[in-house]
Amino acid sequence: MTTASFFTRRSVVFALATLSCLLWGSAYPAIKNGYALLHIAANDIPGKLLFAGWRFVFAGLLLLVFAQLTGRSLRLASARQLGQVSLLGLTQTSLQYVFFYLGLAYTTGVKGSIMNATGTFFSVLLAHFIYHNDKLSAPRITGCLIGFAGVLVVNFNRSLLDFSFSLLGEGSVVLAAFILSAASIYGKKISQNIDSVVLTGYQLSIGGVALLAGGWLAGGQLEAFSPMAVALMAYMVLLSSVAFALWTILLKYNRVGMVTVFNFLVPIFGAGLSALFLDETILEWKNLLALLLVCGGIWLVTREAAPDKDLQRPA
Repeated sequence: MTTASFFTRRSVVFALATLSCLLWGSAYPAIKNGYALLHIAANDIPGKLLFAGWRFVFAGLLLLVFAQLTGRSLRLASARQLGQVSLLGLTQTSLQYVFFYLGLAYTTGVKGSIMNATGTFFSVLLAHFIYHNDKLSAPRITGCLIGFAGVLVVNFNRSLLDFSFSLLGEGSVVLAAFILSAASIYGKKISQNIDSVVLTGYQLSIGGVALLAGGWLAGGQLEAFSPMAVALMAYMVLLSSVAFALWTILLKYNRVGMVTVFNFLVPIFGAGLSALFLDETILEWKNLLALLLVCGGIWLVTREAAPDKDLQRPA
């Protein structure tokens, strides 16, 4: 079995994509605890950038060390390839996180989570115009709408009845979601010529360095390091490296729309794990209904057989 055929099997896609989203979902309570351990205030964007920067720098370095130990070449073929990887890191990791944190500073967590979920729609729409075999279809549109409904359900509270929209708040989160979607499709393109683990390692490291620079220039600082904070950071480094590497590999060998619909699982896992670690009730009706809706949406989108790798050409 070739690498391409392995990573295009639906059972493998489902397992690895779900694992990635579970890891990203676990980042919700981990980040919240990290802010508390490091005394990062809710409106301390420079501090948050530093926290994210260190996380991604170490995650990228971990992947590069793994690549070296497994015999992969870390050398990029040309200056052009270095520019492509740098652009991916500065957009997918740095720029989108800047807008995401900026948006969350001016909107509620509930609305931010919902606005961030629009990234799946952007991915599916962009793929429709870029790839000849990734066109919109009735099952795909229906699946995305059902999945988005699940995100609405898991975040349901009175604030959803407030239909206000600010460019600095919700607008920044939507922009972050669009940047991530566009960068992911760009990453799929350049991953055809670069090992996925090496590509992810470089882009996370470069993006992390840019976040650190931005945080320092804005006057950010991290204090109160403790063994617990270091252990939490180590976990976040591991989850980032594994999740991003798996996601890059899945996007390399599969349709964008087939993979990105799993993103709807992230807020579901995030809500459930946050409730679990905060000693709240996890078996609420809205959590169970949201999970059913998201899984139903994923099933509709992924029930078509995965295409061969050689069909993954732009239109």
